[in-house]
Amino acid sequence: MALDAGVRLFQLRMKTSETRKLYEMAAVLCSLVQKGGGTFIVNDRVDVAKVIGADGAHLGQEDLPLADARAILGPGRLIGISTHNLAQAVEAEAGGADYIGFGPVFPTATKENPDPVVGVDGLREVRARVRIPVVAIGGITPKNAGDVRAAGADGIAVVSAVLAAADPQAAIAELLRAIEG
Repeated sequence: MALDAGVRLFQLRMKTSETRKLYEMAAVLCSLVQKGGGTFIVNDRVDVAKVIGADGAHLGQEDLPLADARAILGPGRLIGISTHNLAQAVEAEAGGADYIGFGPVFPTATKENPDPVVGVDGLREVRARVRIPVVAIGGITPKNAGDVRAAGADGIAVVSAVLAAADPQAAIAELLRAIEG
């Protein structure tokens, strides 16, 4: 449904899942997304990303160091880093990240212990300082997605705005309209 609606990048995030369950889900989704013309990223688990042929992996601040993740994945695969302030964003770029996730831009309920809200001003500051793509995350809805895009985000990452919607496909379409302006 999301592929049909125009979403092109997918990240599988299963923080508390057993490895086998994560692997099986990742393998199925990776195949589906890639066959549909999308890009598939595995959160945290570089080993799983490599084995299933994912397009890349996304690392948090407490995950495997970027250089080690690159050694495992090899060239040609994307590695993103979650960042929550300007210093982390600059460090991720200097370390060779292909993109950063930056936020939370707004309050979010999808993390147990979220980092402090950075707001659109924090996003604008990071966009001015890094050259790699910046994907905004945290509390993004169709109502504020345009502001996030105007602040310089190259993309947005959403969970609740789609999964909590009565009509997820309509929510995706509304988000895409908001960021396309």
